[in-house]
Amino acid sequence: MDKNEKHKIKAQKQKQKVDANVAKAQIERGIMLVITGKGKGKSTAGFGTVCRAVGHGYKAAVVQFIKGKWDCGERDLLEQHGVPFAVMGTGFTWETQNRETDIAAAENVWQQAKKFLADPDIHLVLLDEMTYMLGYDYLNKDEVLSAIANRPENQSVVVTGRGAITELKDMADTVSEIKDVKHAFREGIKARKGVDW
Repeated sequence: MDKNEKHKIKAQKQKQKVDANVAKAQIERGIMLVITGKGKGKSTAGFGTVCRAVGHGYKAAVVQFIKGKWDCGERDLLEQHGVPFAVMGTGFTWETQNRETDIAAAENVWQQAKKFLADPDIHLVLLDEMTYMLGYDYLNKDEVLSAIANRPENQSVVVTGRGAITELKDMADTVSEIKDVKHAFREGIKARKGVDW
């Protein structure tokens, strides 16, 4: 048997497996995705999902925890396409160095997040860097998990950030962990506009 014939047989077996899985997946509902880990690209993956939804004509909303008021290429683009944003606006916790201020800011933006999570017209909600809010006990864990669990049936949610708590991962339909293998910043290369932010 030559190489081409072996390849064809292998591809046919793979196709049978994929087709069987596609036939089995018949449930129609929104899903919850958690993108966590120490590697770069969690928010980028979340925003890519928002772009995909908007590209298909769906309504999406974004809540940015941790982020500051500096330029955000994704926000600049997506707001032009009608995507509403709620931004915590305090920056990283090591910059504020004030737990009470951070908690108040997190609670304030969470109020808007709850409205997005209750709106059946919103197809996708991105909770960017939400994992920190739960890991640092800035928000009530039970309230957050309940709001996500009780969202409209066809609404999907993407949660990003390092150190996702077990309860968040357990309730998710899909969990991806991004591994840190190498990062330009550790080599002294400055974060680049349009690539890193």
